[in-house]
Amino acid sequence: MNNIAFKHESFRDDYTYSNSPAAIRRFPYPFDKDEYMYSVNIEPHRPGAQGTVHEHLFDIDEHYVSECKDKLLTLAGDKGRYAALPHMMDAQWDFLELTMECLSQDYPDLFTLEKDGDRWTWTNRPLNIKDTFTFGNTSTLPLEPLDYMGRQTQGDFVLLDQRDGNLFADAGFITSQADWSLAFDIGMSWHEWHAPVPQMEKLGVLERGLKFILSLQQGTPVRRFNWTMTIRPRLDTSPENYPEWGPEKSKVNAQSAGELAHLRVELQSMFRLPRSNGICFSIRAYLIRLDELAAHPKWVKRFHRVLRDLHPDLAEYKGISGYREAVVEWLSKYDDGAELTLGTQPE
Repeated sequence: MNNIAFKHESFRDDYTYSNSPAAIRRFPYPFDKDEYMYSVNIEPHRPGAQGTVHEHLFDIDEHYVSECKDKLLTLAGDKGRYAALPHMMDAQWDFLELTMECLSQDYPDLFTLEKDGDRWTWTNRPLNIKDTFTFGNTSTLPLEPLDYMGRQTQGDFVLLDQRDGNLFADAGFITSQADWSLAFDIGMSWHEWHAPVPQMEKLGVLERGLKFILSLQQGTPVRRFNWTMTIRPRLDTSPENYPEWGPEKSKVNAQSAGELAHLRVELQSMFRLPRSNGICFSIRAYLIRLDELAAHPKWVKRFHRVLRDLHPDLAEYKGISGYREAVVEWLSKYDDGAELTLGTQPE
């Protein structure tokens, strides 16, 4: 049994989102040493220790119901958050099968998938959804497959088509992106999509990452972590809605940083899809308020050092330059300079 107590909270307006003590303990802290420079940091995406975000291939946590409701609010305001080029329909069905099978196997008390040949019945108990459809026949679903399951799985998803020795972002369901636009990036190649990231070409990260993912085999998914910061626990920090969240940055100072500033960590997973031979790129965002992070002394001390010494280009790219000094000042009061052990686990 998956004993998850779903919270009823908001990621906008009154911002009632918070992490329980259990959610803080399982937060995927990304820094294993006292400095950070962009890297591939890819590892096998295998099921991990019980209670961690790696326990299952798709993580369902206490924020699931509220996050799915927030997806609907974002989609209601901008239908362009879902987009798929016509040739990606096989990849969409691959995605539906992948998510339905994983969720029903790993959380059987929450989700059920029954198969009778091509006639499938999907039950999602937390969201009160039950549909019977014919696999491969889009007319039997209320929405296209990626749109249908993108609304029912935490995180964002890009389906990458592989051709001509490259990857192309040809379909996506994106409602919680960190300052990038699906409408702008749809159809872009790997290099075009990642062009804004500083230092990547100089370090050779882009080319190494592309070669690695092109060789990805079915049944051997991989994962990596990325991070940025968000002011208030807002999932939708898209360029289209910048007027709604951008001005919040000016409210951060050395007194308010603990309450307003959030570390945002993305668990990025990549799966080779069987029919389309494409790649499912899953981007699951986790948010933690700085005063929640301070529950673990090692975490808050290390984040102080990482942020204090972060390369200016990376700070600019992550959109934190304007308030970084205020956050560093707030974090500094927790850092006594003690030597910290390597690794991401708290002491």
